[in-house]
Amino acid sequence: MMDLSHFASLVAERAKRLARPASRIGPRLPGSPASLREVPVLSSLALLALTATPAPATPIRPLAQAYAVVYESPDPARVYCYTPGIARLEGGRLVATMDRGGPGLGKGEPTGKVFSSDDGGKTWAHRADFPFVHARPFVAGASLYVLGQARDLMVIRSDDGGLTWSPPAKLTEGQSWHQSACNVHYAKGCVYLVMERRVTGDIKTWGVGEMAPVLMRGKIGMDLTRRENWTFASELSFRNTIPNIERDPAIDFFGVPFFPAPYPKGSLPAPRRNSAPIGWLETNVVQFKDPGHIWFDPEGKTFHLWARAHTGGTGYAAIAKVVERADGSMTTTLETVPSGKRALFVPCPGGQMRFHVLYDEPTKMFWLLSSQATDSMTRADLLPEDRFNLPNNERHRLQLHFSKNMIDWCFAGIVAAGDSPKEARHYASMIADGDDLCVLSRSGDARAKSAHDGNLITFHRVQGFRSLVY
Repeated sequence: MMDLSHFASLVAERAKRLARPASRIGPRLPGSPASLREVPVLSSLALLALTATPAPATPIRPLAQAYAVVYESPDPARVYCYTPGIARLEGGRLVATMDRGGPGLGKGEPTGKVFSSDDGGKTWAHRADFPFVHARPFVAGASLYVLGQARDLMVIRSDDGGLTWSPPAKLTEGQSWHQSACNVHYAKGCVYLVMERRVTGDIKTWGVGEMAPVLMRGKIGMDLTRRENWTFASELSFRNTIPNIERDPAIDFFGVPFFPAPYPKGSLPAPRRNSAPIGWLETNVVQFKDPGHIWFDPEGKTFHLWARAHTGGTGYAAIAKVVERADGSMTTTLETVPSGKRALFVPCPGGQMRFHVLYDEPTKMFWLLSSQATDSMTRADLLPEDRFNLPNNERHRLQLHFSKNMIDWCFAGIVAAGDSPKEARHYASMIADGDDLCVLSRSGDARAKSAHDGNLITFHRVQGFRSLVY
């Protein structure tokens, strides 16, 4: 991008040319005085460029570095804060959820918590506990729900704005699910969200290669604590997308996996730094409304899944699509591009970590909240102690982008940053609140055990976020 001083010099040169006598730049108009030909012509822009002093270069300033604490660990070394989720009720109340982990939790102690704020996020009140994790709050009609997993899918419901809650209800039996507080989509009187089921159990370490992101559809107005009111899409695990992707010599040239990641145990690129078999996880759902988009469906029956790509590299997400059939069932497959080739990986700033997607109707833009990678090419054995796991696992800079098509992203700014790699600002959720963006972050300060195991859930407000579009 051209800097201001260079731009000013170009405009000044153009202004000199415009200041030449009129006889040099065009014929004399009939009846015009000869002296008119000698008057210099300068545009207001040229005058501004000639007189303005170029501003000095400055670093990017965070959009919402200040925060309110929603929850603080009572024991940062032994109790950790996870899975921030946020929703907004029609009257403006904000509802936040999170869960806790670590050896400091007592046996049988509830992991999940619900908070609410009636002053725009400045202060928060604890409302309820729940016995599951990886949950997110969402509104469906007159009810507020929190859905997550305790291996099986679990859900609670509130009909009074989050003040009181129903007992937990199971939606599955004897299964193993996973997720984070990713986005929620509304279409055709239904709510759509993704949970991920582990469909096999062969991997002996982190099992994201065996997960299938499952799009779930619930009819608004029905009781979504009941299994019969949900439709689940068919399952496609990462292992079944491109068989033998890790070792097939014909699948090459794009650096996946980045580190050796053999099934079923992965590898250790350096001591205490594990490269688990590659996979996808923490999935968002989007729909394309622009008729000019290559993947637009005029019938509105196609949904796209955007997932964190665990490959050891940075800058890519993993994707799939779900198509609703005439009988109401939903089928999950890979997407294709015009050449007919399948699309499993697409560009995504921060796609190597959990990210959040929000579609904003006023701007007709997709907004992306993700972790910024600044140093993924350092040898794993040379990383400092406060960097968590592999080089691509940087977690302390929360960034914001926008896009009209989910492929081409424009940088909007850094939302917030920790003072060190250990002081995380990551795994964040967001909602629009009028002209602002409300962000709930999984965070840590100097007392945190690690970037992964933080001690805070923090609330940030990006004011006038739509003005960031350029």
